Amino acid sequence: MRDVSGRPLAREAMAYVLAGGRGSRLRELTDNRAKPAVYFGGMSRIIDFALSNAINSGIRRIGVATQYKAHSLIRHMNRAWNFMRPERNESFDILPASQRISELLWYEGTADAVYQNIDIIAAHAPRYMIVLAGDHIYKMDYELMLQQHVNSGADVTVGCLVVPRKDASDFGIMAVDANSVITDFIEKPADPPSIPGDPAHSLASMGIYVFETHFLFEQLQRDAAERDSKRDFGGDIIPYIVKHGKAVAHRFADSCIRAAEEIEEYWRDVGTLDAYFEANLDLTDTVPKLNLYDRDWPIWTDQIVSAPAKFVHDEEGRRGHAISSLISQDCIVSGAVARRSLLFTGVKMGSWSSVNDAVILPYCNIGRHARLSRVIVDSGVRIPEGLVVGEDPELDDRRFRRTENGVCLINKAMIDRLI
Repeated sequence: MRDVSGRPLAREAMAYVLAGGRGSRLRELTDNRAKPAVYFGGMSRIIDFALSNAINSGIRRIGVATQYKAHSLIRHMNRAWNFMRPERNESFDILPASQRISELLWYEGTADAVYQNIDIIAAHAPRYMIVLAGDHIYKMDYELMLQQHVNSGADVTVGCLVVPRKDASDFGIMAVDANSVITDFIEKPADPPSIPGDPAHSLASMGIYVFETHFLFEQLQRDAAERDSKRDFGGDIIPYIVKHGKAVAHRFADSCIRAAEEIEEYWRDVGTLDAYFEANLDLTDTVPKLNLYDRDWPIWTDQIVSAPAKFVHDEEGRRGHAISSLISQDCIVSGAVARRSLLFTGVKMGSWSSVNDAVILPYCNIGRHARLSRVIVDSGVRIPEGLVVGEDPELDDRRFRRTENGVCLINKAMIDRLI
């Protein structure tokens, strides 16, 4: 569908990415960075997925609201996303919480993070607003969601996932009628409503909302005047529209981007260490559930100028090689082995070391004879020679952050305590 000028609807839209959250369940990974700034997939950051979806969908006006420890996130966006050109009616605004409305308050909630920047949004004059969460892993064409929004005459269109009803209590859940009109919106219900005709499944919110801009402004201004509001889209704005307007569900399956070999609609909230670990290792499968090699829907990120990966030594027991692994640029695997692992940019592995089921973030150094299994190693960590992790659960518990699924997170402070 196109507007009256013949352009895709995405060209009349602005994407507004909410990227201020800490993501505390990622524990020490977010001690010094916001969740959207956490590394993912060998080269990217989590936020690159929402931003790439917007660009690939044809959206050329983007705003990103930041708050918690935003320096690394802002630095990444300045480096990776500085190609927008105002002379082509493109824009990329980074919007830190700056007490613009009140000198006493930062962003109070997701809705307030948009409300405080109404004047900046209005200056771009978008006809439609797409509000996005900046902390999920997925590929989606927002143009298709915009088309449904216009065709349905909705006041708000809410992106949603089909999830097993038994697992639905962890999400904001929508009750809908046969026409996908939302009749109720409940945050983490004990008894989730099911999909009509499908009692085993429920519709869960993805945290993606489409509005006409003038209507969104009206709702934000109304909500700002409510003394008891939490200033939240899921808790306040959407439930109000469900009761007093027309809210429609958009199913992720209708706009999910899949390459030919991708058989499922891939969406992950990598909000826990176990979920983050598994989503990264998903990429090592022979036929991965999420295809990062899809040139038709690239995941844009900061392209660091660096040397290719290198594998050296070819002796029995000291052979540099990798099996079912992703090895990024500037890595050196020197007489070592990586199995079902991700080595991010600049990782160095010393002779006779090994990593198995490992997510090694940028610029780590793995010492000689070290053996690491089921680990996440934070960026810049130097693993001492001979360190063994993943073979003695009780010892790992005392030294590192170990999850219920037996994944160990290792950061610099933990290594410093060993020395």
